[in-house]
Amino acid sequence: MAKKLKGLAAAALLAAVAFTLLYRAGLPLLPLAITFGTIAYHLWVRLIIGAVFDAVMGNRADYTRRWYQPRAWEPRLYDVLGVRRWKSKMPTYAPEAFDPAKHSWHEIAQAMCQSELVHETNVLFSFVPVLFSLWFGEAAVFIVTSVLAAAFDLVFVIMQRYNRPIVVRIALRAAKRQNIKTA
Repeated sequence: MAKKLKGLAAAALLAAVAFTLLYRAGLPLLPLAITFGTIAYHLWVRLIIGAVFDAVMGNRADYTRRWYQPRAWEPRLYDVLGVRRWKSKMPTYAPEAFDPAKHSWHEIAQAMCQSELVHETNVLFSFVPVLFSLWFGEAAVFIVTSVLAAAFDLVFVIMQRYNRPIVVRIALRAAKRQNIKTA
């Protein structure tokens, strides 16, 4: 998945450059240049944010912190959204980080928290391109791509928050059996 995302990011950047050059040559291709530029931004910023979180946190988030605790209203939201039905169909950027054959459940819970933070940060950065509409116009292109990018990341936040309580319970049971501190 990582290779595909990096390849797609590179292709979007090349398309943005190509359409920009064609626009500058007099062809009416500004909306395509903006669209591919915005897509390139969204892909590259996600890769960069993920890399920064990996470098800083190393999948060692403290899942006992308040931020990661489930809220009382979340289970109802997950039922309404039907998370149980679609969560297994979503891609995983780094499946090895969530593999119980390679990591303890405690480590997987930590990685899930970091993943949630990455996607939450991505949601915030999704709306930065809207500011570019001040210079380039075409606000609709910037708004649509930003909303779609934010919605995409919210899906992964929801998945992490849906799955984490189950993983934490497994981690706590395993730690109790082994008499290990969990956080």
